[in-house]
Amino acid sequence: MLKVRTVRELEDELLAPYAMKSYNSRGRVHKEKDHPYRSLYQRDRDRIIHSAAFRRLEYKTQVFVNHEGDYYRTRLTHTLEVAQIARTIASALCLNVDLTEAIALAHDLGHTPFGHSGEDALNELMAKEGGFNHNLQGLRVVDLLEERYPDYPGLNLSWEVREGIVKHSSAFDTSFKLKDLAPDEMPTLETQVVDVADEIAYDNHDIDDGITSGLLKEPELAEVPIWNNIYREISKKYGTMDDDKRKYLIIRSLIDMQVTDLITTSLKKLDALKPANHLDVKRIREKIITFSSKIEKQRVPLRKFLISKLYHHYRVVRMSEKAKHFIGELFDVYLSKPKALPVHIQKRIASDGKKRAICDYIAGMTDRYALDEYKKLFDPYEKV
Repeated sequence: MLKVRTVRELEDELLAPYAMKSYNSRGRVHKEKDHPYRSLYQRDRDRIIHSAAFRRLEYKTQVFVNHEGDYYRTRLTHTLEVAQIARTIASALCLNVDLTEAIALAHDLGHTPFGHSGEDALNELMAKEGGFNHNLQGLRVVDLLEERYPDYPGLNLSWEVREGIVKHSSAFDTSFKLKDLAPDEMPTLETQVVDVADEIAYDNHDIDDGITSGLLKEPELAEVPIWNNIYREISKKYGTMDDDKRKYLIIRSLIDMQVTDLITTSLKKLDALKPANHLDVKRIREKIITFSSKIEKQRVPLRKFLISKLYHHYRVVRMSEKAKHFIGELFDVYLSKPKALPVHIQKRIASDGKKRAICDYIAGMTDRYALDEYKKLFDPYEKV
């Protein structure tokens, strides 16, 4: 049987000096005995996978609302795609794959139903109560809202995974400063890997979903150089082919190109900066896990294209506005009639306040549950 001591020896043997090793962890809020054959971060990963919040990601929106179709990405499929890309990068850089995977699997646990429109709605509704941010909500989920153990609230995750949740930042995210999570320190390399893996995943898979939905047209993508270059290469190699196969090959090639560039560029930066250990990484005042300037420039038109043609498409805007309406109506009913809340949510009002308890409840809903709840409260013919 593999023991923790052996895991530690393997970390010293296989991981780079600047990787975050489990025996250097700042530990858990509530102390626990080491597991006989799983490292600290392996246990964190398993706790996240077995959590209710992780399961609910299956029916939370990425871009397209759940009832739009079964093909489209959800928060769960997106999370798994991020984890896979992040594992590949971390392994190539000899970083801690277990920590990287745990952060990746947890990075969207705080998301609301209906994607970013749901977050925007709750942020407005909670403006006088500190607002709403899904990174902070993710930390709240793993620290408090998950009820799994008799000895403490939450999942009692390691300091590094909790830091990774809060300091996770991409084009859609903002990091917030929490004193107990060293706000003035740079995040671990493992957190930085998840940040970029998240961007790679949602850029490329939103293209896939956008084309499948008909909202994006392949001829329009020809205006985006990074897409058009790969399109030409694949067309030259394979000639005429099925549209779906060509789309898959282009997206696969886009991901591979970006991951390869990221690994190569990051290795060069690591060689130039020469961090001796994970503490040096935290003192370096710049992101180390980055693309080359060439690829970064090529990614800009792609992001602008997605914002213009997909995220601002009238159908997506309509879905977003409907989502804000649903959430606003639910919030108002619960606020005026807290007895309409489930009993376990009512019990939280004394400790968390009425609005925060309601916010937690709505944020934890899936798209499907929120729509069902709306029907129960506003459709006179729906059973409650």
